[in-house]
Amino acid sequence: MFGMNFVRAVRRWQERGRVMNELQLMDDRQLADIGLSRGDIESVASGSFDRRHAA
Repeated sequence: MFGMNFVRAVRRWQERGRVMNELQLMDDRQLADIGLSRGDIESVASGSFDRRHAA
């Protein structure tokens, strides 16, 4: 059980890193085109982004 939870946690961490890297490579115009700002990257990558509360 612990082993499977650990593997899932590592995979989530890796995916979060991939998402952050991809978004950080975009320029501000590209981010705006998909409805994001640079300040949204962390919450998008962590899965806590809520478009209803985005400016």
